[in-house]
Amino acid sequence: MIEIQPREGSVPPGDSKAPVIPAARLRVAGITPFTTIDFPGKLSAVAFLQGCPWRCIYCQNPWMQPADFDPAYEHDSWEKLEALLRRRRGLLDAVVFSGGEPTADPALPAAMRAVRDMGFAVGLHTAGILPHRLADVLPLTDWVGLDVKAPPEDAVLYERVAGRRHAAAHFLESFRLIRESGVALECRTTAHPDWLSDEKLLEVGRWLEDRGVETFALQIHRNPPGELIARFPAVGADYPAPETMDWFRAHFAHFIERRNDR
Repeated sequence: MIEIQPREGSVPPGDSKAPVIPAARLRVAGITPFTTIDFPGKLSAVAFLQGCPWRCIYCQNPWMQPADFDPAYEHDSWEKLEALLRRRRGLLDAVVFSGGEPTADPALPAAMRAVRDMGFAVGLHTAGILPHRLADVLPLTDWVGLDVKAPPEDAVLYERVAGRRHAAAHFLESFRLIRESGVALECRTTAHPDWLSDEKLLEVGRWLEDRGVETFALQIHRNPPGELIARFPAVGADYPAPETMDWFRAHFAHFIERRNDR
């Protein structure tokens, strides 16, 4: 399993004497003060948290992967997020914790409680990397956007995309926890033909459909703006094939195509 070194003051998961890590220690890499697309039906702010154990081949935020802030980049803080929310009471509906992988931050539960105490709904973007941490915050979460990196039953491909061993097993456990919790769920897959063929995309879709998922978003990969050398070729309008897109539209009650921020 992936091992995460605890931050100072934390203890292994499952220890009943685990101290509460205060929201003030939340490692906020950046804040989007207003968005209409990160939590369906809600006007939201997004807090991007520093740190992610996986090394996904298409990661859009690689500077957020290390546990520590990169000195080359500016970052935000819980204090800035809290001040924003106090100013925007009545204007915003929710806060979405994204990343990075937000469940890797042990201050996340306290931050979620504080956000709820201020009257906001809580959304979570996660790849299901740390099931035991996810279990701790699901009772504080109103909606989850869950990344599905590849067909969950193709462990080899899943590990290739995620860049870590046992990635599929961690996802499967997290998916189970979310479904059992009853929290509203959107599954989403970032797709590029170099690693997910139409056949593999359909494997993802069939797996989710078989398990009762009703909302699925297909996010067509785009190279991050500002890259001097693109890591992957640009994706053409012919991917995925029209018949693949027709299948998704026919098999999910809520199918979302995200291409160039549409």
